[in-house]
Amino acid sequence: MAFTPVYLVDGARTPFLKARGGPGPFSASDLATQAGRALLLRQPFAPAQLDEVIIGCAAPSVDETNIGRVIALRLGCGHAVPGWTVMRNCASGLQAIDSAIVNIQSGRSDLVLAGGTDALSHTPLMYSPKMVNWFAAMSQKKGAFNKAKHFASLSPGELFAPVISLLRGLTDPVVGLSMGQTAENLAHRFGIDRTAMDTFSARSHARALQGRSQQHFKEITPIVDSSGKLFTEDDGVREDSTVQNLAKLRPVFDKPYGNITAGNSSQVTDGAALCLLASEAAVKKFGLSPIAKIVDLQWAGLDPAQMGLGPVHAATPILKRHGLGLDNLDLWEINEAFAAQVMGCLKAWEDQDYCRTQLNTETLGALDESKLNVDGGAIAIGHPVGASGTRIVLHLAHALRTQGKQKGMAAICIGGGQGGALMLEAIAQ
Repeated sequence: MAFTPVYLVDGARTPFLKARGGPGPFSASDLATQAGRALLLRQPFAPAQLDEVIIGCAAPSVDETNIGRVIALRLGCGHAVPGWTVMRNCASGLQAIDSAIVNIQSGRSDLVLAGGTDALSHTPLMYSPKMVNWFAAMSQKKGAFNKAKHFASLSPGELFAPVISLLRGLTDPVVGLSMGQTAENLAHRFGIDRTAMDTFSARSHARALQGRSQQHFKEITPIVDSSGKLFTEDDGVREDSTVQNLAKLRPVFDKPYGNITAGNSSQVTDGAALCLLASEAAVKKFGLSPIAKIVDLQWAGLDPAQMGLGPVHAATPILKRHGLGLDNLDLWEINEAFAAQVMGCLKAWEDQDYCRTQLNTETLGALDESKLNVDGGAIAIGHPVGASGTRIVLHLAHALRTQGKQKGMAAICIGGGQGGALMLEAIAQ
């Protein structure tokens, strides 16, 4: 079936801010609202002329459950513009783009603001089920004596041992593995050692620093917190993230013998990224100048214990549909959940047995890594789960234009054993 093109007109994202032990200065809707305001102010139409706002978010706060609607209202879209929220774990921002594409292709919408946001530093601490039951029982007690007696039954250890909801959310409930443990699986399966992971991670930081110095992150819009502090760039990128320094870090997910550390994993981050998507009719109506044309998109499922290979399973069908090899594309963005995960994808494409048994194809060969994540990835920049799928699409479009290239693929692995990929073509300035 032919894929009716949808146009990526413009986009903006906030700086990605690393979680540093407590709630950051912005809520998830704060982040998206500031990015969206900058984006919409430079458009030739009013926010109320949008057909809908679609936002991906993996961890909305309890007072912003339908965060898409909250953001639409805060952006001044008015009461008549619908706003809604999607969730596909790490690919929530890509799902928002896909939902917009489907509605545009069906004729239900012509102009959509789509993207993702998450403030992972704000994910709550929770009580254990035992502690929740204790509180429930306390509420049923009558009289001061019975309440005091029930209180005396409380163990201090239970009161001061909260459940970290972020860690629980990053653990697959079906296979019982954390996302880091699934990366350890890939490292073992494809023989990826610690030095290789740290080398990949150091390169991510180096490329992000180089991209910053060359002003390759023009999609970033500065944001201001309630005290007036200005944030202008991703704050997790480090000059001292060298192979030597990364080698000093201890394993996190498989102690003491594993290889996945905080240094070769994506950072826990707060951030938002938004894109403006339009039909050809909307482009003509408003006199828009798109930066890219979206030409294909694919979702895929696989074993949750091997979830990091999702980009392979999603991107390969697109390549086959268009008669392309890995290096027929000019640039690739593969979200760096873990160094071992991206490296596992590259090795899977080269593995004859994997390609034949899992992808029903011959070996795709080696991907030229000079085309991959040219300005660094989530290991350096950060991974606000709901926003990353949008970030890689938006940055891919800008990178293609910066280099004067045409075709690219953005792909992402998804907790729960899925993958998503989107192919686009840049439109010359």
